[in-house]
Amino acid sequence: MNCIIVDDEPLAREAIEMLIDQTDGLDVIASFNSAEAAADFIAGNAVELIFLDIQMPGINGIEFARTIPKETFVIFTTAYAEFATDSYEVDAIDYLIKPVKPARFQKAVEKARTYAKLLKADYGNNNIEQVADDFFFVRADRRFFKVHFNNILFIQGLKDYVVMHTESQKVITSMNIKTIYDQLPRDMFVRVSKSYVINIKHIGSVDNNTVYIGTNEIPIGGIYRDYFFNEFVAKRIVNK
Repeated sequence: MNCIIVDDEPLAREAIEMLIDQTDGLDVIASFNSAEAAADFIAGNAVELIFLDIQMPGINGIEFARTIPKETFVIFTTAYAEFATDSYEVDAIDYLIKPVKPARFQKAVEKARTYAKLLKADYGNNNIEQVADDFFFVRADRRFFKVHFNNILFIQGLKDYVVMHTESQKVITSMNIKTIYDQLPRDMFVRVSKSYVINIKHIGSVDNNTVYIGTNEIPIGGIYRDYFFNEFVAKRIVNK
């Protein structure tokens, strides 16, 4: 998988390049100190993955991510954890906090590789074929998967696709997240951001900005926060 690095700090670019050098199958084809320079390069070159800083002079990383081709994945790299929610609003694959730890870097890259592989399959259209009381059939990878609602941990919107994370597998299909959310029971599923729908039965814990499901950290978007806490958290708090 080829990639580029976009960061206004030279040392930060070097740190990411060192991590890439330690990763098999990942190839740096260019490195830039601004979004403007990266945009010029992308206009004439196919880029599969971008390691992108958020706070930069001129066009910031969030603004730049809105303009890149749909087939290009973004992993944000930044020193500021408070930007995590914003990063997922632009369909980022992952969000890495500087200084980036090697194990966390590898996890993000593996996620990008998995999604890239899944997206190469032919998913077609009209991908929800049947909705029953507790399951539906979803077309993915030239087959129809029977997906029980109870087994869905969460659903992630990723560009023109959704990824259903179940207890045993990931199922990806060509569909926007609103379409699939409309097929799900509202007493079990809630949308917590532009890119995520969660199954409340699998919530492990919650803080003001994040829902924790197993080892997954799901960001809570600002416009969804009040509804989620009022309807799904506050009403279930055990009081003295």
